[in-house]
Amino acid sequence: MIEARHLRVLRAVAATGSFSAAARELGCTQPAVSQQMKALETSAGTPLLIRTGREMRLTQAGEALVRHAAGILAGLTAAEEEVAAIAGLRAGRVRLVSFPSGSSTLVPTALAALRAEHPGTRVSLVEAEPPRSVEMLREGDCDVALAFRYKGAQVAEEWDDLVVRPLLADRLVGLVPEGHRLASVGEKGSVTIDAFADESWIAGCPRCRRQLVEVCRGAGFAPRIDFATDDYPAVVGLVGAGLGVAVLPELAIESVRPKGARTVTVEPAVQREIVALTLPDLAQVPAVAATLDHLARAAEKAAAR
Repeated sequence: MIEARHLRVLRAVAATGSFSAAARELGCTQPAVSQQMKALETSAGTPLLIRTGREMRLTQAGEALVRHAAGILAGLTAAEEEVAAIAGLRAGRVRLVSFPSGSSTLVPTALAALRAEHPGTRVSLVEAEPPRSVEMLREGDCDVALAFRYKGAQVAEEWDDLVVRPLLADRLVGLVPEGHRLASVGEKGSVTIDAFADESWIAGCPRCRRQLVEVCRGAGFAPRIDFATDDYPAVVGLVGAGLGVAVLPELAIESVRPKGARTVTVEPAVQREIVALTLPDLAQVPAVAATLDHLARAAEKAAAR
């Protein structure tokens, strides 16, 4: 196999005309140059140099190899520089997928800090709810997935093959119209979920709907879901208009100004676990590791508020 270090020595010999002159240029010994040229000729399977008097002359095969060596070594140098830039976070790309309420709360804080610290790292963002976002990660369509799963859910999400970076526990809270009979509870205490047994419900994303039905079933009733939407601002708007009640994650409410609606603490407490996921090999990539770190710091700030 032809090695790059041998090509560099061959070019030096061709340029200087002798092993000793090449050794001086390369900062090594003449025997070392001779040894590397023998190794290169063995790899090539043909003589590359012939001695004419005190000078070394290239054979036809040697001339061909020197001609191609320039491009090979230039490409290798460019590759080494690019890899060094990525490793040093002077360059790099991260493909991030996030669920909507994470995109509007954790992601902006994390990416602003990442750009300030490593301006050469580019991050692209698309939105998808789990489990689709997790599938995208496994299929190679993204590098980091911001995802969530409900604690104690009957159908547990399996992430054993992934690197899981826990971010925060996001509690579900009730949302009622301002004039609702339970609107004042938020100021002084909590209410059990069965207090909403006879209400009209507005449900969120499919996974959140399943969780709502599961929690209500545990409290002894089935929620009457009159409206369902993946758009959290729409859920808040429908509640604010007096069309029903809802249970939403605190993170989702944080990103929306709940006009005409009040939050109430609901028991039993239900939380969703928010995490950042990546593949084991990707976790070693500096830009991906930095993105995970900044998502964790953004989550710490969100939890402190």
